[in-house]
Amino acid sequence: MSKTIKNSSELNALPAYELVTEQYIEDLKSLGLVLKHKKTGARIVILSNDDENKVFSIGFRTPPEDSTGVAHIVEHTVLCGSNEFPSKDPFVELAKGSLNTFLNAMTFSDKTIYPIASCNDKDYQNLIHVYMDAVFYPNIYSKKQIFQQEGWNYEYDQETGALKYNGVVYNEMKGVFSSPEQQLYRLIQQSLFPDTTYGTESGGDPEYIVDLTYNDFLAFHKKYYHPSNSYIYLYGDLDIEEKLTWMDEKYLGNFTAAPVDSGIKQHEAFTETREVVDYYSISEMEQNQAGTYLSYNIVVGDNLDSKLYLAFQVLEYALITAPGAPLKQALIDAGIGKDILSNYENDILQPYLAIIAKEANEDQKDSFVKVIKDTCKQIVEKGISEKAILAAINNFEFKYREGDYGSYPKGLMYGIQILDSWLYDDSKPFIHLDAGETFEFLKQQVKEGYFEKLIEKYVINNTYTSLVIVKPKVGMTAEMEAKTADRLARFKASLSEEALEQIKEENRLLRIFQETPSTQEELEKIPLLSREDIGKQIQPILNEKYTILDVPVLHHNYTTNGIGYLRIGFSIDDYVGYAEYLGLLGFILGKVSTKRYNYQELSNEINIHTGGIVVDVESYDKNSPDEFKPYFEIRVKTLYGEMESAFELVKEILFDSILDDDKRIKEIVSEVKSKMRIRMNGNGHSLAAGRALAYTSKSARFTDKLVGLDFYHFLKDLEENMEERIENLRTVLKGLVNSIFAKENMIFGITADESGLEVFQKTAENFVKSIEEQAGKIFDKESGSAEKKPVIEDFAVVNEGIKTAGQVQYVAKAGNYACENMQYDSALKVLKTILSYEYLWVNIRVKGGAYGSMCSFMRNTNCYFVSYRDPNLSETLAVYDSVYEFVKSFQIEDRDMTKYVLGTISMMDTPLNPSAKGTRAYSCYMSEITEEQLQEERNSVIQANAEDIRKLADRIKVVLEKGNICVVGNESKIEACSELFGSTQNL
Repeated sequence: MSKTIKNSSELNALPAYELVTEQYIEDLKSLGLVLKHKKTGARIVILSNDDENKVFSIGFRTPPEDSTGVAHIVEHTVLCGSNEFPSKDPFVELAKGSLNTFLNAMTFSDKTIYPIASCNDKDYQNLIHVYMDAVFYPNIYSKKQIFQQEGWNYEYDQETGALKYNGVVYNEMKGVFSSPEQQLYRLIQQSLFPDTTYGTESGGDPEYIVDLTYNDFLAFHKKYYHPSNSYIYLYGDLDIEEKLTWMDEKYLGNFTAAPVDSGIKQHEAFTETREVVDYYSISEMEQNQAGTYLSYNIVVGDNLDSKLYLAFQVLEYALITAPGAPLKQALIDAGIGKDILSNYENDILQPYLAIIAKEANEDQKDSFVKVIKDTCKQIVEKGISEKAILAAINNFEFKYREGDYGSYPKGLMYGIQILDSWLYDDSKPFIHLDAGETFEFLKQQVKEGYFEKLIEKYVINNTYTSLVIVKPKVGMTAEMEAKTADRLARFKASLSEEALEQIKEENRLLRIFQETPSTQEELEKIPLLSREDIGKQIQPILNEKYTILDVPVLHHNYTTNGIGYLRIGFSIDDYVGYAEYLGLLGFILGKVSTKRYNYQELSNEINIHTGGIVVDVESYDKNSPDEFKPYFEIRVKTLYGEMESAFELVKEILFDSILDDDKRIKEIVSEVKSKMRIRMNGNGHSLAAGRALAYTSKSARFTDKLVGLDFYHFLKDLEENMEERIENLRTVLKGLVNSIFAKENMIFGITADESGLEVFQKTAENFVKSIEEQAGKIFDKESGSAEKKPVIEDFAVVNEGIKTAGQVQYVAKAGNYACENMQYDSALKVLKTILSYEYLWVNIRVKGGAYGSMCSFMRNTNCYFVSYRDPNLSETLAVYDSVYEFVKSFQIEDRDMTKYVLGTISMMDTPLNPSAKGTRAYSCYMSEITEEQLQEERNSVIQANAEDIRKLADRIKVVLEKGNICVVGNESKIEACSELFGSTQNL
């Protein structure tokens, strides 16, 4: 029964609160309420609606005064036990044993938030209870070991007698500081706001994290974690009176008002551009390839201007982000950088736009700024393309009205966006959320010179700017490591014998703390649902099968609010040997000119008529590591009324793309390679795990050649040898297009209601006829068809160490257990939860100091273990090698087993938006997974016991005995462990 309130009069029985304002937000179908807790001044915002995926968040304004990472460390530590929930890690216990749909905590530049979400009423209340107790009554005051474990500590090496630093946040931020892009973004913000809180690193600079004292850490929590400084957010279909009454009686009412000086100050504008120069680390092998980052940065008003907030998102897209965007194209044509990036940061008080040239030269810095300003002057004089601006507005408005945030609950994302204004003005929480009128205003201004005036004011004539230059420097990581070692050595030499013994004693107490499990009594204080609270039925798979002119159609009948989610697939079984070319073709189509449109015009047409067209390759796994179904796919989201236009655009992209534009192809290759490098630096765990799997699995090998390290090598070779390779590249791409886009290879997927299906059927028939007419002759006869290559080549080497200039590792061990008696078992889902939140968490994160670790057991029998931002290497591999013994001897009480079952179901039951429901149904069909299989799997998970887990030990043994490892990380660390690897290479 719905508990959604319709108006504020229903809250009259809440004497502890004052209703400040109410506002119905039509586009979100939500009643927005702003309240204040009378006794403490705690701020509360409520979005009441019928969404079953309820969200709660409590946040605090937490402006740091230095770069010791105190706000970040407090965020980690308050979730390590509290007054009512004294177990060592209630956060992990909730991850193990709740039905949450989101559970995390986040540190921003000026705020820290603690959000949760759940569709289960009892679970939702349990999560709120644990989080409220954590932030107001954490165990950090009585257990210094929490600070040492999560923040930093001196660690004495018994073998060498040396000291080193360790700690989860310390190692996490070493990983963050290993990314050149993250270093650049940090420097941009510091360059613009040197005298305010934004000039510090809220996450913590490893060099300064170790300056944070325990007392200063406690003082920060005591100052800022008070109801008077809190921002509480409730969202969804929930009993608001009951929740607010409980919060007052249980927590808020226990405090008295204590005004907190946490206001964010505006930084005074500069009178001239401020220049900042710094360095990022590269290896010796990279010195002839790495380039300089140039970033021109402009401050754009403040965050309380709702029109400017959206207008600059539109301008960033139209000027820089969209294919062929004029500012981006001007910089590329001027030969400044191989990729042009941008970042409009609008979640702080003073938003800024950064225009970035990657892999440029320092001596281009003046030309870089000149091209930006001259191009903007030309745009202002001639007038910005109305179609480009309208396309950009439509792009953002479509996303706004669709409310699709992928795996993140939309209520969570609304809550974060509310803070973009609420944090700076208590009276304006909804100005960015209620954006319908702002979009209408922007559309009306397209012909009025509004956007040109913004460019003139904020880009051309603005003096509040900075130029950040970040140059490559060989061996900088080794220098920092040597500097840290020297600092530690000097510190140790300054210690008295008693002081050194004190460090050893603190190490001993920390190890005892980490190795001593919480008592059963402590664990049982954390509220727990029962298995009876779990829904027994799976979410249904809606696959209704049709044909259109003999082409299979899968209709996923879901209510989509008038949006059709269209998928067109072409089987490429016979062409998997061209994996790298297929991957590149996915990036090219839709980004090059066609016979009717140049690529800038094509981008505009796509954004005006659709919510986006994505072209790429998908691989659907079967039941073995070597069986998979690869498809070249085009995915479109569009309003029903625009479906015919969407199909016309798809035809234009498939049949009429011009693949002879060598200049454009070169630009795309450089851009894709650049973005891949950024992704691999930031997601070393994905690179390591995928690469290790590729040693023995054809499915994983195909994926690696499609989007992994092999694909990166392919792009790198193309870029370096384009003149010799371009003719063959054109021939292969044209041959693939001629061969793939044939009716006999096709399948459709359409997610829509019945009326949407009707529109689809009318328009899709013409599309199929076009395919028949064009088959095999999209390009001239001389291009021909691609020779069939249905085989993936084997890898020549295995067990790689992939060296970077980073300071941490991503350590993977992988394989598969495929054999006659060992197939996929649904209990592996529960084992993943057990290992992720128990064995790997304790041994790799808690004891080892890594930021994270994870594992996966796939239906095709592939399996991997991988760590994230890990200070260790061989020690982590040893942890993996002991997984078999842990599983073989697994013993557990039934209550604790229930926790793992709940945590597993939580991951299986992530609420899905209509698009995701359609994707799930389509993927199940392609992978030949039935509802009966999923229901049987769910039943098995709900009934799982310790014996089911122990039976999985032999599968783990098979995987570990294969010994497939891949490590991405610090070059000196990999070289020190070179005996582990069959090959080492620089990334």
